[in-house]
Amino acid sequence: MKVIIQDGEFDPWKAVQEYQSENIADGKHGASVTFIGSMRDFNDGVDDLSKMYLDHYPGMTEKHIERVCEDALNKWDVLDAFVVHRVGNIAPNDAIVLVAVWSEHRAMAFDACRFIINDLKHRAPFWKREANEDGERWVEGNTVDEVADQHSDMAKRAS
Repeated sequence: MKVIIQDGEFDPWKAVQEYQSENIADGKHGASVTFIGSMRDFNDGVDDLSKMYLDHYPGMTEKHIERVCEDALNKWDVLDAFVVHRVGNIAPNDAIVLVAVWSEHRAMAFDACRFIINDLKHRAPFWKREANEDGERWVEGNTVDEVADQHSDMAKRAS
């Protein structure tokens, strides 16, 4: 498992390829699931966003993400997880986050990947300041993943 927080652009496809070739044993995984989040030019009714500044709490943020990845590795039969999260100044279409998960079977990889990205979106210590021609604003919350919420509700009822 590896977590990287970095200021500056990254190529998520290259990062996954390099990590997999260096860390995932050939023939051991049947599934690899990746999520790549990028900046869009709209959010919460605000159009024409020109940039975003993403801040974090160094040390605390990495530890939080590492714990979430460890939880995913323990909860599902997952071989490995890899997260790259960008901070600093970001422009529309730039990659912000990469979550990659490897497992023997696809269902576990999908579930673990969704678990990790949802935690990053809702609980990890990041703060967003968006800007357009009208000015800047700090974002109070994140978009809700209704499918994940339904899965969570079903899991609670099943247990």
